[in-house]
Amino acid sequence: MFSRVLVANRGEIAVRVIRALHELDIEAVAVYSTADSEAMHVRLADRAVCIGPPAAGESYLRIPSVVAAAETTGCEAVHPGYGFLAENPAFARACADNDLFFIGPSPEVLERLGDKATAKEELRAAGVPLVPGTAGAAPLEEIRRVADAIGFPVMLKATAGGGGKGMRLVDFSEGLAEAFAAASAEADAAFGDGSLYLEKVVAPARHVEIQVLCDRHGNVATLGERECSIQRRHQKLVEESPSPALGPETREAMEASVERACRAVGYEGAGTFEFLLGLEGEPYFIEVNCRLQVEHPVTELLTGVDIVREQVRIAAGEPLGVADRAPRKGHAIEVRINAEDPSRGFAPAPGLVARFRPPLGPGVRVDTAVEDGSSIPPFYDSLIAKVIVWDDDRPAALARAVRALDELVVEGIPTTRELALDVLRSDGFRSGAYSTGYLDEMEDHLPSLSSG
Repeated sequence: MFSRVLVANRGEIAVRVIRALHELDIEAVAVYSTADSEAMHVRLADRAVCIGPPAAGESYLRIPSVVAAAETTGCEAVHPGYGFLAENPAFARACADNDLFFIGPSPEVLERLGDKATAKEELRAAGVPLVPGTAGAAPLEEIRRVADAIGFPVMLKATAGGGGKGMRLVDFSEGLAEAFAAASAEADAAFGDGSLYLEKVVAPARHVEIQVLCDRHGNVATLGERECSIQRRHQKLVEESPSPALGPETREAMEASVERACRAVGYEGAGTFEFLLGLEGEPYFIEVNCRLQVEHPVTELLTGVDIVREQVRIAAGEPLGVADRAPRKGHAIEVRINAEDPSRGFAPAPGLVARFRPPLGPGVRVDTAVEDGSSIPPFYDSLIAKVIVWDDDRPAALARAVRALDELVVEGIPTTRELALDVLRSDGFRSGAYSTGYLDEMEDHLPSLSSG
């Protein structure tokens, strides 16, 4: 096992990883920008290294600075968290070149699966069902030909994308060229790669993902699914498991296809395979996230498996503590609380948190790096906290989630708390019969989206 690990991230995920390392009796080294000098993750770590000014491109995304911080502090491994450099093959390769264990898949696997078009081809070969579209990155002429063949609406997606960047919905052939140019420019600015591929729009659709853990001894564990259909701008707001949309046969078919895919590509570490479910419940693979997901606590509460600790153990060469289909019990729900104003189109709302009181009580977990007086800087993601609940069944978990959000206090800045309560109390969500278009469909019926 490692004795010292660098945490190459910030915010709640850095705090989450540091706590897991301490539970494994491993020293944690934090990195921080000058904007985060007073942050919780800096205080909780055993050591901390400043790696640059506030802009992520000059600090958290600067590979030489992060690697140097690990080397100068005598770290043996690096945990990337999520976002930033977590799925960057160049970073994983730089770690390997400097005798640092990258806690995640190999650079080669990151490279292949990070290119969404390449990933689709590898998974097609493994028998995973795909959404109709181009075989990979394609020029506008080929995209137009395929779009005409499969029919509109279609979605343009960045091959190196994520987080909703480089994506455009196109309803008619006439808008394809303009959307292609805009999506390509956005993808190039965000990822340094403007290439795009095309997928048929599956609508109405559910967004369901399968969590997996794989070790270097050939063990593969699937930990069930997470329902992630409550979204805005392709970013998730509420997640739950089990999904109300899945029956036992579809769930097993999806987990079996993911297991086959992991063995086919030689996957190692934690990962998530994302699917869309069509109107009849048929699953279509859309992408692999080769990292820890923001919503991983949902699965942890459902299975009792500490995914972060398993990541560290896998990287250290130890076998999985669980294999095959991990046992699950009850129902779990996660709500993301962001520093955003829903009534103003989810405008970012950085500032000072004057007062923060997390909910307590049985079956409630809060992952956060915020406390009274914390600053939410404008340079990074707007996530303040994740409120996760567990109970015996979905109705009980829903009641617990509402109670927890009622208790949550965040003063000083606008947040998405009221919107989350509106969603959880809505008939459509409670019925379980919702889709990825739910927030748009309910815009006139959710008070927090129209007030202000």
